[in-house]
Amino acid sequence: MKISVLSLFPEILKGFFESSIMKRAVEKGLISYDLVNIRDFATDRHHKCDDEVYGGGAGMLMMPAPLGRALEASGARSRFEAPASAPDPAPMPAPESGEAAEGGAASGRSPRTIFLTPSGRPLNQAMARDFAAEDHLILVCGHYEGIDQRIIDAYVDDEVSIGDYVLSSGEVAALVLVDAVYRLVPGVIKGESLAEESFSAHAGGASAGEGAGSEPPVLEGGASGPCLLEYPQYTRPADYGRMKVPDVLSSGHHAKIVRWRLKEQLRKTLAYRPELLAKGGLPEEALKLLREISTEGGDT
Repeated sequence: MKISVLSLFPEILKGFFESSIMKRAVEKGLISYDLVNIRDFATDRHHKCDDEVYGGGAGMLMMPAPLGRALEASGARSRFEAPASAPDPAPMPAPESGEAAEGGAASGRSPRTIFLTPSGRPLNQAMARDFAAEDHLILVCGHYEGIDQRIIDAYVDDEVSIGDYVLSSGEVAALVLVDAVYRLVPGVIKGESLAEESFSAHAGGASAGEGAGSEPPVLEGGASGPCLLEYPQYTRPADYGRMKVPDVLSSGHHAKIVRWRLKEQLRKTLAYRPELLAKGGLPEEALKLLREISTEGGDT
């Protein structure tokens, strides 16, 4: 997968791509990236990229011409023909050393262009999986009051929000999306680790005999569960202050561990995200555990 991030402040992004799991994914050739400075595509000597809003109002808006040229240079294509009076596009500036990795779309599909904005669709795990299947993502980081609507109409495929709040930096939102997506690219993280996470379409942990395959485990009873929050996890020491690791986890009884984990997933989801349970699809074993939790008063 290739990820191109268009920004007025690419230096905010650089450290993320050069650290930790992302760094290893780039070194393995699983991920490549470009950090594109939109100011490089402004044609005036001050590299101006913003202007006042038509109709009045507070704040400034990112201008369409520099951003449009940056998008075209990154592989995006307008849905509309450029007017005859449109200026010639500026050439693509060479990326700074270390800011780009070789690679890109292998199948010939067009890049998928995403604009990070508070007015977009809320990002969730299903969207992240969808984006992870793409060969090339282009992310547009907004600033000021956002970007000219004509850029959205001409180039943007998805408008995505990372939550019901407003940030001053589109770069922060872009990194949230990148982090949610790239880890789902095959080979970046082991399949069994992904299968045990919150919002995975299963519950309760792997059943006996399951190894490190990429397929997610299923609930007892054979039915894939709804998206639940992850169960609590513990490591050494077994005693920490006055708190102990639950005895079942050190019992060696696999079936009891699976049942305990499923029950704790249900308990946490009921407490924090009950709307996930309202979607239905729980097998009888999970429904039985929910009834137990109800009679216990929801306490751990």
